[in-house]
This record gives sequence, structure tokens and C-alpha cells, in this order.
Amino acid sequence: MRPRTRPDRPPARPAGALPAFNEIRAEHVVPGIRALLEDCETQLVQLERLADSDRCTWETLMDPMEAMGDQLSQAWGAVTHLKAVKDTEDLRKAVEEVQPEQVKFGLRIAQSEDLYKGFKKLRDATSYDGMSEAQKRVIDQEILGAELAGIALGTEERERVTAIQQRLSELSTKFSNNVLDATKAFQRVVTDKAEVDGLPESALELAAQTATSKGHEGATAESGPWVFTLDIPSYMPVMLHAKNRGLREELYREYLTRASSGETDNTPNIDEILQLRQEKAKLLGYDNFADVSMARKMATVEKAETLMEELRQVSYDAAVQDLKDVQEFAKAQGADHELKQWDITFW
Repeated sequence: MRPRTRPDRPPARPAGALPAFNEIRAEHVVPGIRALLEDCETQLVQLERLADSDRCTWETLMDPMEAMGDQLSQAWGAVTHLKAVKDTEDLRKAVEEVQPEQVKFGLRIAQSEDLYKGFKKLRDATSYDGMSEAQKRVIDQEILGAELAGIALGTEERERVTAIQQRLSELSTKFSNNVLDATKAFQRVVTDKAEVDGLPESALELAAQTATSKGHEGATAESGPWVFTLDIPSYMPVMLHAKNRGLREELYREYLTRASSGETDNTPNIDEILQLRQEKAKLLGYDNFADVSMARKMATVEKAETLMEELRQVSYDAAVQDLKDVQEFAKAQGADHELKQWDITFW
């Protein structure tokens, strides 16, 4: 049940092949994902009929479901990954247009009563005892996933859970876009070679290339000008190698406060995400969203907190000594100031 080939998207690649990111274009996203969702909907209807029949087995239900889910996750994963690493306005608009449909289909699967009955049928079948532990866990997780999607709720509550999930998806995308926009908005132009003392040749070459792309014609690694951004390949060399403490502090503060003010301020998005997660948790019968998150994991909130405290206790003294060693080393090298966060990585 492979998606039909369309002229407005790249040809299908062999199963298991890595995504051809260089072939993906913004104009492929909407028609391509919609065609795939259409194909998956056809498959889903067939699986729902099968789940509600006496032909429901692991091989007839779970294997095709995995193939269908993998098909969609690979396509959507390639698109969202490309957007994250090579964000463009056209690609962003395409993702925002089709994302609600992708989320809706995911909820359509999770809230399918026929599939839910099929999963429970497999769990209650005599063949369940003969399944592998992995197969049993998959079935149990599918049942739990349906319940966490609101399958057991009344109509009104289930619709509210669906609306919350759709909104959370929108907020997640908005949050990411704000971080990307804030990252791209910052640039630090350096013209004095003394300010880039300590940086390796590769970092200076990248900074000169960035300067050229920003309109500083004739920029070279040797004489500048150099432009530094908050992108990791530009940011990390400064934190690791730049002797200019002021430059390190400036980039450190800018990096940590991205998307916290102005048009890209994520504060209201965070507030709404927290409120909606708490509301969803209550609708599903949990005290908080941490319990919802842990429900499908091999742990609990309490066990996770206990582990973190155990790790803190056994690592604290060593961490204190590490900091002391760094401070003593910096002092021996001539540092006459208290070490701050933007100094640690450098020393």
C-alpha cells in the first residue's frame, strides 16, 4: 500500500533509503503530505474493518500499522528536520499549512474505536501469552496511547483533548519558529583583529564567509571583517577559543535569552503550553503533565526524581572539585577575575 506517485513531488525512494533532502522543495510538502495522508486514510479504513473482524491478528493488524506509521513518520520527519536546519519562509508556510492535517490524522488513529477494540482483542486472545515481550509491550502501548488520546472519555471531553492537542502542535511550531527567528536576527560584526584573538582559522573563515553573505564584500579570514551569529558552528568556537571575554559574554547572554522579548517572545507561548498541558492531564485523570508523559515510559515521576537526587549526591563533590581546578588553572594563567558562565568553557 505505497503512496501513489504524483508529478508534483519527488519520486518514491526505495524502502529504507535515507531521505533525499536535496530533492525536497517547499512546493512538494503540501501536495506530497496530503497525498500520503490520503493513502494512509485508505489503509486505516481497511485496518479498522479488519480490527473489528475475526481475522484480527498481530500479522494482519500490527505489521501493516507499523508500515503505515513508518511511511508517514519518515516523510513528515524529513520535512520537519529540513525546516529546522534550513528554514525558509516558503517551507515554513508549507509546514504550517499541512501540519494541522498531519496532527488530525495522528489523533484519528489514536482515537479510533475500532483499532482500540482490535488492540484489546489481541491482548485478551489466547495467542497473547505466546507473543514475545516486545510484541506484548507494543500492544499494551497502543492501548495506553489510545487512552491518553482520550478514547475512553465522553464526546465533549474527547473533543476538548483533540482541540488541546491541535493547539499544542501549533504552539510548538510557533515556539520553534521564534527561536529560529531570534537566532537568525542576531549578528555581531567585528572589525578589530585583536577582538578575535585565539579563534582558530576555521572559525575565522566561517565568520568571514558569514560577513560576505551579510554584504561585507572582500571579507577575509586574515583581515576581516568577521560576523558572528548564534548558530552553533559560529557560537561555540567563540565560547571555546575567543580570548576576548567581552565577546564571549555578549554572545552567551544573547544565546541564553533568545526569543524572550519583542516579536519573538516565547513567554506567552510557554504559559499557554503549560496551561493546556495541565488541562489535558486533568481531563485524562492525571495530576499533572509529568504523570502523562511518564505513563508511556518505563519510569515514574517519583523514580526519576529519586534518580536525579542520587546522581546529584554522588557527583556534587566531584563537580565542586572540577570547578575549583578550573578556577585555579585560570588564575595560574593570569585571570584576575571571578569566573562567570561565559568563562568556564573557555578555560
